[in-house]
Amino acid sequence: MTLWTDLSPLPFRIEYVDAKGVPTRTLRAGDPTAEAVVFLHGTSGHLEAFSRNVAAHAAYDLHALDMLGHGYTGKPDRRYEIADYVDHLLAYLDAVGVERAHIVGESLGGWVGARAAIEHPERILSIQLLCAGGTVANPEVMDRIRTSTKKAVESDDMDLTRQRLRLLMADEADATEELVEIRHAIYHTPEFVANVDNLLSLQDMERRQRNILRPEDLARITCPTLIVWGRKNPFGEVPEANRMHENIPGSELVLFDDCGHWPQHEQAGQYNPISLAFIAKAAA
Repeated sequence: MTLWTDLSPLPFRIEYVDAKGVPTRTLRAGDPTAEAVVFLHGTSGHLEAFSRNVAAHAAYDLHALDMLGHGYTGKPDRRYEIADYVDHLLAYLDAVGVERAHIVGESLGGWVGARAAIEHPERILSIQLLCAGGTVANPEVMDRIRTSTKKAVESDDMDLTRQRLRLLMADEADATEELVEIRHAIYHTPEFVANVDNLLSLQDMERRQRNILRPEDLARITCPTLIVWGRKNPFGEVPEANRMHENIPGSELVLFDDCGHWPQHEQAGQYNPISLAFIAKAAA
């Protein structure tokens, strides 16, 4: 299977949307008259992280974004904090005329989705936190993210990009060569190279601490919330997911065996039906 065969069952388009001056790459698919589902990737990621999920969710108005400073989206020259990502998300929704959306956020995307649900509950129908970041500040994990990303960006050696992607997966075969080539091309655009420290800024301890999601923050989430976690997640152990579940009222928790940091990709066959059932229930 390739990204193209993942997407081929349905019409889709890639376009650039002006989100308050930030050109934002987005994949659009599905039913534009239905409720919106927005996919948000992780740190240094890009919209292709959700290629195995688009066709399954085609009953909805689908939006998979390159987030602020990521992929081929615009890269303002400043150190990004969670409020910047939330502002960009809301600017995008405003630009495409979406009043409320179901947010599916992996890693950094989950952190952003959770903060949006806390601060702007009127805009968020539900959130999915897929191995979401933002509730802990583990220096070892932060250094692993920073070091592996910078090595892959600063060297033209494709094997370093391959290693960066394999770090996310329980089974390295899920880091397909197609994904490696896509990420390598993104990592080596001049704009991405110049911006890499901005998008890694939340790996700085002081900055991370002032952006962290604390238990009292999570307790303010009122929309339906699904937490999905891999038991082999290299960036966060299961107790982290359990604490999120305990702190978010009424949340649901699903744990996948043989799964790392990309449950929507690694275990798409299990994940997609769970996601669809959750969204349907949230929309009821």
